[in-house]
Amino acid sequence: MSTEGTVSSTTGTVPRILVVGGGYVGLYTALRLRRKLQRGEATVTVVDPRSYMTYQPFLPEASAGSIQPRHTVVPLRQTLTDAEVVTGWVTRVEHARKVATVQPLEGEPYELSYDVLVMAVGSVARTLPIPGLAEWASGFKNVEEAIALRNRVLECLDIAESATDPEIRERNLTFVFVGGGYAGVEAVAETEDLARYATRYLRNVSASDLRFVLVEATGRILPEVGEDMGRWTVEQLRERGIDIRLQTRLESTVDGHVVLSDGATMLADTVVWTAGVRPNPLLAETDLPLDERGRLVCRADLRVEGVEDAWGAGDCTAVPDLTDPGAYCSPSAQHAVRQAKTLGDNIVAVMRGFEPADYAHHHNGSVASLGLYKGVAQVYGVKIKGFPAWWLHRTYHVSKVPTTRRKVQVLTDWTIAFLFKRDLTSLWSMHEPSREFAANAKGEPPAGRR
Repeated sequence: MSTEGTVSSTTGTVPRILVVGGGYVGLYTALRLRRKLQRGEATVTVVDPRSYMTYQPFLPEASAGSIQPRHTVVPLRQTLTDAEVVTGWVTRVEHARKVATVQPLEGEPYELSYDVLVMAVGSVARTLPIPGLAEWASGFKNVEEAIALRNRVLECLDIAESATDPEIRERNLTFVFVGGGYAGVEAVAETEDLARYATRYLRNVSASDLRFVLVEATGRILPEVGEDMGRWTVEQLRERGIDIRLQTRLESTVDGHVVLSDGATMLADTVVWTAGVRPNPLLAETDLPLDERGRLVCRADLRVEGVEDAWGAGDCTAVPDLTDPGAYCSPSAQHAVRQAKTLGDNIVAVMRGFEPADYAHHHNGSVASLGLYKGVAQVYGVKIKGFPAWWLHRTYHVSKVPTTRRKVQVLTDWTIAFLFKRDLTSLWSMHEPSREFAANAKGEPPAGRR
């Protein structure tokens, strides 16, 4: 390992609390520590390759244009004014030495020492060795991917509008989503809603020309809202013309030739992979205890099992669910936000010589958006459909998005979207903004997409 010096863990005798990850757990834990710690009691350092936290439940609406992209993210430095924010990757943690290796965006890696460790690295997309997947598909876990999907769908409609070749039209009017959990169902529903609306302004493409396919390997979708509501959601999506294929796997997507395990084939320029997540692989580069699934093993009070001064919460951890003996807390934003509050309180308590409290939270239920004014929910055992579920979805998430500023901005976006028509501008060229300039400089015609 190449290093360039060692950054001291403390200034004087002030301990450093190192938070690895700036997502739900990282941001909310740092905010809690900021409120609970006295001035000079500890230094909080947050390390993440992005300088902002993404509120993922709003990604489908950002992709559909109901929310401005920047309003789905919370800048870490502006929000954590009393903390150190390091933009870079933690590539290794040696807790026995209490040292983390940080790879900045540019330059050589260096070692950052600490006194208390918080692992909040979350999860990454769980992919499979499917031919063509890495080259042709995209994920749906961050705002960049959500906006890329919006721009791609709108440009596909532009291409199909002026195309006469049947193969080109099929490629650009077929949209395949893989995975029937929250991300997949909300993404396909919101995107179909957007595309169907856009066809109002097209002469050669109608809503009936669109083909949306949702591929799910198991026999149900949205398991979080219950079997009955999952079946109802399948019926609603099929009524909208979305092709739901259960107990089906993606076999190949080489060059946009999509092959499914049920024998179906199609051409699609747009393939979105949302088929599950796995713990962040950084955990394997630590000396902390992991379970058979690669999750950080934690106690109910969120301390890492058998390790002093190490804590964890969120998707990357296996935390016992005290409300369901024998089970672990599910990888949801609901648990992550609440665990972060307990985690911050417990760190401060231990630093001051008190015992930490166990985390226990009964799952309130689940809500999902199925497009504008449509939704599904199961809250405290009550099943809710249609507009009430959609309203509940928006109300819950706007109450949970961090900072008052972001709440106001999201509400303003929704108000504008209600009063005016959708913005249907595709800015696909923003993903390669210099392509046209480079082509002109070389005296060449600009190349097409992909």
